[in-house]
Amino acid sequence: MQKDKKSGNSSDLRSGTSIKFFDNYLGSIREPFVILDSDLKVVRANHSFYRTFNVKPDETEGLLIYDIGDHQWDIPKLRDLLEDILPRDTIFNDFEVDHDFAGIGPKIMHLNARQIYEQENQTQLILLAMEDVTERESIKRNLEEIVKNRTAELIVAKGEAEKSKQQTEIALHEVKKLKDQLEAEKAYLLEEIKLEYNHEKIIGQSDEFNYVFYKVEQIADTDTNVLVLGETGTGKELVARAIHSLSLRKDRTLVKLNCAALPSNLIESELFGHEKGAFTGAHSKRLGRFEVANGATIFLDEIGELPLELQPKLLRVIQDGEFERLGSSRTIKVDVRIIAATNRNLEEEILKGRFRSDLWYRLNVFPITMPPLREHTEDIPLLADYYVKKISKRLGKTIDLIPVRVMNALKSYHWPGNVRELENVLERAVINSSGPKLHLADKLKKPLMKLRSGQKTLEAVERDYIKQALERSEWKVSGKNGAAEFLGLNRSTLRARMRKLGIVKP
Repeated sequence: MQKDKKSGNSSDLRSGTSIKFFDNYLGSIREPFVILDSDLKVVRANHSFYRTFNVKPDETEGLLIYDIGDHQWDIPKLRDLLEDILPRDTIFNDFEVDHDFAGIGPKIMHLNARQIYEQENQTQLILLAMEDVTERESIKRNLEEIVKNRTAELIVAKGEAEKSKQQTEIALHEVKKLKDQLEAEKAYLLEEIKLEYNHEKIIGQSDEFNYVFYKVEQIADTDTNVLVLGETGTGKELVARAIHSLSLRKDRTLVKLNCAALPSNLIESELFGHEKGAFTGAHSKRLGRFEVANGATIFLDEIGELPLELQPKLLRVIQDGEFERLGSSRTIKVDVRIIAATNRNLEEEILKGRFRSDLWYRLNVFPITMPPLREHTEDIPLLADYYVKKISKRLGKTIDLIPVRVMNALKSYHWPGNVRELENVLERAVINSSGPKLHLADKLKKPLMKLRSGQKTLEAVERDYIKQALERSEWKVSGKNGAAEFLGLNRSTLRARMRKLGIVKP
């Protein structure tokens, strides 16, 4: 039955004008050529088709084109052409089919298809010509690949040449610049050598500091999280650096982030990174500090300023070592040691609802408290000697004597800004000194104010204290010699206290 049907389809079309034309002329063309009926069955094929695809007429005519030659023409791209594109466009040229044909191997064929209407038989026919362009396309593709690779090589070479040129220009400029600064640079390098009583630049010999050194050495070679506590300017970052330099992670860079130095809307991106388009201005992907610190140590300064809404994400990193970038659902695993620091009383912050208790428990595994300078004034001579030498060499001065009266003034001052304030006072003193003796530029005989007992509320005392600092700085809040520097406060913290206490510039 099937054979009869096949024969009937062929004979029905045999007398058509297109078939006759094919038999008389097109059958002799060199390229493979077939005629299909409206059902996509083969009506005719030329000798080139049979020879190219290794099939016979009785294996071809009357069969669906997809079925001939053990289904070697059942190609998705061909189906797209015959069933979707051609019915819509009626004609198509150079439709490329890249296929591994059974028996003849991989071929690249260009198909030219055209629909015609056979008026004599009132039938729809499809003329399908095939051009074997395998060799030509292979050469073309190889050439394109060679050109692509060579172009990439040339781009890299050009970039390297430009980079080398820029580096040479920069190097020449630096040589010229450093030539005049050679002696100062040598002095600076000598300054990097550890001094006696200097533990990675943590300077002190008091009992308080010896205890800090002991705690640092005790915890350094573990992966335990550390919480460094202390007032602003006491050297909490130096402790973090000392711990990292003695740890098993010392070959990697210590990654830092000051949680008070950025707006709350940027801290999350800085810590955890973001994908391109995650928010307005995110023009490219960016790795966060935790991702950069993988296998190393991260130092989170001013952890008490971390926004409450970000604290659960930090807690997850501590507990599970994982997070997601902003704009991404992919979980990133990291191995990071955390050293955090704060000048706040986190237990009080917890009671006020500004800090999570579970995060505090995770951070406060091994606390180290940095003593304020007023509690170890016996270290002031060491500190003063270190900073005067450091600053003098940087400024190109020679100061080798700190008079007794100057040292007594330094030791009797209460140092609300701690070591940081001491360094600033000494820098102004070095600038103010014209000879080998150090001359103070600041009056340090009295504290900012004398607190009178029992007559003011704590809030009133704080208001007066801040106002006196502002008056001393001529109402300059931040920057060098600003009230924030005198008070040892972050500028945002000081502005917040001013708003709360109703302090405004007169």
